[in-house]
Amino acid sequence: MPEATVHGARLHYERRGPPGAPALLFHHGYMSAGDTWAGVTERLAGDYDCIALDARGCGESERTAGGHSVEQYAADALALASALGVERFTLVGHSMGGAVGMWLALAEPERVERLVLVSSVPAAGVADDEAAAARRDHTVWLRSEASVERLVAERRATAARPRPDAALERAARRWLAASDAHVEGMARAMLGLRLGDRLAELTQPVLVVSAAADGLLPANLADYGRLPNATLHVFSRVSHGVPSEVPDDLAAVIADFMEHGVVSARTLLARLHALEDGAAS
Repeated sequence: MPEATVHGARLHYERRGPPGAPALLFHHGYMSAGDTWAGVTERLAGDYDCIALDARGCGESERTAGGHSVEQYAADALALASALGVERFTLVGHSMGGAVGMWLALAEPERVERLVLVSSVPAAGVADDEAAAARRDHTVWLRSEASVERLVAERRATAARPRPDAALERAARRWLAASDAHVEGMARAMLGLRLGDRLAELTQPVLVVSAAADGLLPANLADYGRLPNATLHVFSRVSHGVPSEVPDDLAAVIADFMEHGVVSARTLLARLHALEDGAAS
């Protein structure tokens, strides 16, 4: 069980893939853990150095009293990459991890080579503060087998594609095991996130991945429209749990982005102009 201590927190991580290959640093969502990415990294590890971390307060990482903010999580991810000898990397963030990725790409553009936002928290922050507070209270209050059963039932009902009950149970237990400090601190952080006006500063290639059955789709599309160098992929019949629901398809989309970069109307038009200029010369 590999671990590294960064900024006073012991962080668990999993690493697979050939040394020296292009690095992908995976950050999970709210109350989740790095094993959310297991199905994706398994498929990408043949060509990429895949690192999936557990944020402080989540998974196998240390339950610290403080440090539960987007800024600190971004600093932790960067310090872990440095500790593992990774200078430049592509940050792949799901949900809350997308907010961490946006912050890190803005703060350390020389380290973040590309950015992949998977059903990301909106750059302008979570709008429904009452729902976020209810979710936080629900998680802090319920710690019983009955709560696991209830969460499995909820996730089965809200998943656009069926998943095995064993996988749903693992996810529910992981969700409930997140520390209270993480649950409360990151709920506040996501409510207070205000990066919308800064998206135009992100010059790195960005892949925005969303899902048709995810309530975040409109906000993801709005963020995509603000990004100057981005491409978009929307999955049909998929809900918020994209990495778990369609790991094969998501891995293929990420691999395509890593190989071909941003493909959009703008980049295709630039190719056409280059072809015309070459023909005229």
